[in-house]
Amino acid sequence: MRKRKYTVIGGDLRSLKLANQIADDGNAVNIYGFSNAEFDLGIEESKDLMQAIDESDVVIGPLPCSNDNETLNAPFFPDKIYINEVFKKMSKNQLFIAGRIGDKIQQLAQIYNVYVVDLLEREEMAVLNAIPTAEGAIQIAIEEMPITLHDCNAMILGFGRIGKALSKMLHGIGANVFVAARKYADIAWIRSYGYKPVYLDDMDRYLGQMDVLFNTIPHVILEAGSLGALKKDCLVIDLASKPGGVDFNKAKEMGIKVIWALSLPGKVAPVTAAKFMKDTIYNIIDELGV
Repeated sequence: MRKRKYTVIGGDLRSLKLANQIADDGNAVNIYGFSNAEFDLGIEESKDLMQAIDESDVVIGPLPCSNDNETLNAPFFPDKIYINEVFKKMSKNQLFIAGRIGDKIQQLAQIYNVYVVDLLEREEMAVLNAIPTAEGAIQIAIEEMPITLHDCNAMILGFGRIGKALSKMLHGIGANVFVAARKYADIAWIRSYGYKPVYLDDMDRYLGQMDVLFNTIPHVILEAGSLGALKKDCLVIDLASKPGGVDFNKAKEMGIKVIWALSLPGKVAPVTAAKFMKDTIYNIIDELGV
């Protein structure tokens, strides 16, 4: 693969690790949006947005791209980085890659004639990203529970990429794994793997037996009735993106401990997560011939 010039704007620790890994491959890399980081960046930060973007082949935004559809997710930067300002400074020959790009940002990109690619729409990225997410969820459970995961009753809501990875890991630890899904095909696969299949509409019948509950479904599914079926000491770990899958206010009122664990790959395994991102970005570039 020929050497290119990249810009990494905003993001968490995995974005910085990504920038350094791309630079280690012999590419030129600019970074912007990290001035509040209290550690060595590894690369000198550009003075302003224009300098960062100028003459780059690929501009890489955060994962997730934004929390408000207006500004880039930049936890290490004191000011707001407006997405329209980024697009305004980009040329039509530049590619913008980020994760979880909402419809509003997609529409904005069309207005500014910017070609965008969502990392999490790539199957290889979504599958690999599930691995550190599952490991991080298990780490939280081990730290928070007064019992071992071995021989505990653990239910996972949803059998998508994260649900599949998490089920396998919990089963390997020796947990009694219950998986709730809606599709008949998923129920069949769950049974074939040796987990305990639960139809999602019937999950309340099983909730009172659970020691820990992991949600991967990105819409509110644990409302008052379901929360009331849980044991008071059942730990709930929500892995779903916003708005999450739990009625958090009701859970608090009922005294149920809920941990909403967002962006786990960047927190528990930033180096590995960055490598997954880098490999996927290289695949995109290779396919597009940028």
